[in-house]
Amino acid sequence: MIPSKMPVLRSLLDKIEDKIDKLNPWHKDEPPQQPPPITTRTAILLLSLYALIYFLPFYLSSQTRPSPTLTRDAPSAIRARVRSVTISCIICCTSTYLILSRTAHASIYDTLHFMGVYPPALLSSTSSLLLTALLFLGPLFEYFVVEAGWRDWTSSPSFGPLREVLSEWTSWRNIIAGPITEELLYRSASVPLMLLSQSPVKTTIFLSPVIFGLSHLHHFYEFRLTHPQVPLAAAILRSIFQFGYTTLFGSYATFIYIRTGSLLAVCLVHAFCNAMGLPRFYGRVEPYPVPAVDSAVTTGSAARPGGAGSRSRSRNRVLLWTIAYYTLLVIGAASWYKNLSRLTDSTNALVPNSAFSSSNAA
Repeated sequence: MIPSKMPVLRSLLDKIEDKIDKLNPWHKDEPPQQPPPITTRTAILLLSLYALIYFLPFYLSSQTRPSPTLTRDAPSAIRARVRSVTISCIICCTSTYLILSRTAHASIYDTLHFMGVYPPALLSSTSSLLLTALLFLGPLFEYFVVEAGWRDWTSSPSFGPLREVLSEWTSWRNIIAGPITEELLYRSASVPLMLLSQSPVKTTIFLSPVIFGLSHLHHFYEFRLTHPQVPLAAAILRSIFQFGYTTLFGSYATFIYIRTGSLLAVCLVHAFCNAMGLPRFYGRVEPYPVPAVDSAVTTGSAARPGGAGSRSRSRNRVLLWTIAYYTLLVIGAASWYKNLSRLTDSTNALVPNSAFSSSNAA
């Protein structure tokens, strides 16, 4: 008789225990965790598809396909490629917008926020640009002081470099069209998918930019077509190096995008980095040499005694410039690291600051 009543007694005890738990002021019913709308694998597959949509059309048309007689820097090729990537960005951004609004049921405001479009976060964009400029204190000194680049901005016609960007096709592609279209696709259309999959922040920052780096490897084929005289090993090393620094920049841009929630911020940072190029890490810092003939004619130094003293002063100036350059390079890098969190802190961030802690970012 007693064993037959044990299940009933156990059930009664379970109900009493449940009632007691609910009377506990610290008791909280934890709702079952809902799975993310998409998985990390699906997000990465979509990012890979977006990258293919971006650059594969280059090889489908004779106007954009590289050949020994048509380089990627030809004005006609630049115009055709910009039209192609514009269409690709529209397709990919529309796809992400639909996934966010329909699959995740996000509001219009939340969707535009995750895609970095609204609000534009002007203050965060400016601080992100200033933060990035710290990494280039040395190169900025070299350009404005050593090479007297300030004259390009102040002499008539003023703002010469800006005029060049707006009038020269290669500069326009590198400074305007390239950064805008790449950030639209690899940040605005891609990062929200990683966040939607609830991937760890570290995965989003360090894994998704690998696709950005890999998408630049097709330049290897173009380089081999237009530079057949370059040894294969050198061309491969060139592509590996390009993959490395584009992936590194992609991680930095993704970090800024998540921290500021601003497409404008990463576009400005991308354009600035393209304009500056990679900093030098070795060698003397000196201005571009002036042809000897012009120097002799304009200064008469060839006819004057004391030319040795002039050369000595020039060597001392180069030494001081070199010391100043590398000192500023180190100071800038240290200042960048120190201010990385402060200058990217924004109320417009896509994830809370706690997501970047060591315990939650993993």
